[in-house]
Parts: sequence; C-alpha cells; structure tokens
Amino acid sequence: MSLTRRGLLRAGSGLLVAGAAAGGLSGLANLGITAATGASPAPGRDRPLRIGYLPITDASPLLVAHGHGLYGEHDLDVAQPVLFRSWAGLAEAFLTRQVDVVHMLMPMALQLRATVDPGARVLAWNHTSGSALTVAPQVTDLAQLAGRQVAIPGWWSIHNIVLQRMLRGAGLEPVIRRGASARAGTVELIVMSPSDMVPALAGGSIAGYTVADPFNAAAEARGIGRIHRFLGDVWRDHACCVLLTHDELIDARPGAVQALTDSVLAGQQAIVSDRAGAAATLTEMSYLPQPGPVVARALNQPADAHAVAHPAWDPHLIGFAPFPFPSFTEALVENMHATVVDGDRTFLDRLDPAAVHGALVDDRFVRTALERTGGAAAWGLPADLTRTEEIDV
Repeated sequence: MSLTRRGLLRAGSGLLVAGAAAGGLSGLANLGITAATGASPAPGRDRPLRIGYLPITDASPLLVAHGHGLYGEHDLDVAQPVLFRSWAGLAEAFLTRQVDVVHMLMPMALQLRATVDPGARVLAWNHTSGSALTVAPQVTDLAQLAGRQVAIPGWWSIHNIVLQRMLRGAGLEPVIRRGASARAGTVELIVMSPSDMVPALAGGSIAGYTVADPFNAAAEARGIGRIHRFLGDVWRDHACCVLLTHDELIDARPGAVQALTDSVLAGQQAIVSDRAGAAATLTEMSYLPQPGPVVARALNQPADAHAVAHPAWDPHLIGFAPFPFPSFTEALVENMHATVVDGDRTFLDRLDPAAVHGALVDDRFVRTALERTGGAAAWGLPADLTRTEEIDV
C-alpha cells in the first residue's frame, strides 16, 4: 500500500484537518521524507506495540520502561524499541505505520498533524528541558557567532525556536540558505543529524549547535565544545519531545494506550529516583550508543558546572513532568510564527493558537496515569494543572 494523499487524509475531523488538505504532501518534502514508502496496517489487538526512537536522552522514559520491564508490569506487550538516526526517518516510520509510538519534537508533531497526518495525537510530554546550545571553546559570547554556521536538529524544533529568540535577543539575525555575515550580524542555521554535530564542531565546520543530550555532554567530555546555555534557562520547563501515537490506535486499543501511558510515567519516575541507574540501563542494554559516563552526565548535569540565569528553574536537568499544559501549546504556536524555517509554513496561518491544543493533544490517559501515581502534587505540578509560561532570553 503506497502512502497516498488519500491515505494521509483518511477519516478525521477538526481544526487541523483542513490544514492537512491544503498542505498536501508538502510537509513530507520539508522533512526530507519521500512519499513512496509502504504503509503497515493498523495494529491488531494481539500484536506487540512498536516503539521508534532517536538515540538521545529525550527517549529515556520509553527506553527505561522497556529495560525495567515496566510495560510487562502493566500487561502491555511491547517489541524491542527501534533506533532511528534522524527525525525525518523517525517521522516517516511513524507516518507509514512502521512504528506505533514515538517520542517526537513537539513542533514537528504539530506540523505533521497540520500538514500530512490528521490522526497524529500527543498523549503526554515525554520530558522537559534537556537541551542546550553548545559552542566551540573559543566562543564566549553570542555575538561571536556572527558570520558563522550553527546547526539545529530540525526546523520545527524547540531548539530552533529558542535559539532564534536567543540570537535576536543578542542583536543577531538568523538566516537560511545564504552565507552568514559578521558585518551584517547574521548567523546561518543548518539542519544536521544529532550524531553529526559533535564531529562537525570538532572539525570547525560549524561554530555551535543546539540539540538534546547526550550530544552536549559529549562535546564537553571530548573537550571540543562547551555548553553556552541550557535551553531550559530560556524557557522554563519547556516541552521538547512528546509521546505521539495515532487516533486509530487510541480507538482500537484504548486499554493498551492507557497501559502505555502508565508505563512511560513509571519510566519517568524511575529515572528521577535513580538517574545513575537509568543511565546504566540506557548504556548497558545498548539503547544508547554513547559512552556510559557521557549518558550519566547528560541525565544528571551538575548544578555548579555552568553559569545559569535562573538557578531556581533547574535548567541543567532534563525533567520528567508529563502533563501537556495548554499554555505551552499556545505559546509554542505563537513562537513558531516568529521562527525562520526552510520550507512551507503556510499551515501556521490556518491555526488558532488558542485552539490547537484541543486538536493535537488527548490528555485523558495522562490524567488517569497522574491520578494513579499520587496526583499532580506527587509530580510537583499545580493542582489545577494550569501554568503561566516563563521565557527569558
């Protein structure tokens, strides 16, 4: 079965479906995805769920849940998680139903639903923070990035959004598809696979990159870069990756989706209670290919190793608060409007920031999972599950 326009615009309704119809397959091209890959059928009730992930600490709740047998404890059969090397590859596998569940950059999840996959649904936040801007050792001020290239993992990523706010706050202009100029104060942004960023920085072809760990910790461990600022020090407890599945799985197997959500929250709790043990699981069971000390540092960055503007935010630590706040989704869409990308962005013009959350997120399962694990207070969340976004470049 080929991935056709009709297949992508299958049954569904709501705010973002019109965007999918108007956007057609252009979203796939923007992601570097070909539209020719064969699609798999919807998951049967007896088939194990298939998880796709990138080898970054963003995936750790899904992976620790597997390594610790937490899916089995919730009576859920899950296959060995499948590693992908790029966001485009992971997105394509998700779109073509090669995997059922992924951790996905939230802006990319929104783009997928708005342009090519109206059935994509966010179940919960997979993690918060956990990313940084890493620069060459000689770069001590953002102004020194003028005339240089900086790598990002994807156009529709929180990394690109926050980085561009940082650059503009420093009087710099982010540009794409044209050389950067030190005199003009421009910085050229390029998309690069996370695994390519460290060698590119070491070779001097880029002046910095912003990405999830453990690639920031890896640069420091090798002495070829330093963390300039944690992104969680710019946008407090921002969502980076979210738990993403399809409406068809929710409709066909709601019990499995609840068990999945319960298991991921259990994985989050396991990491918070023993970050060193979680790092050992990720490396010893070969979920992540990076060295154990690098993964351990990534999960538990020391508080005093880097200067931060907002120490009370704990921006150095990857967080695991699972509830998807509507205020974040609204602020995210507003910030996407102000972000330069290489590709179609017309879908944004059709979105109402205040209405996107209801179309994208199904929080029934995470609410139930929170209740089963002590409620909002046990997770350090406000009782009414609302918040005000705090952003400071």
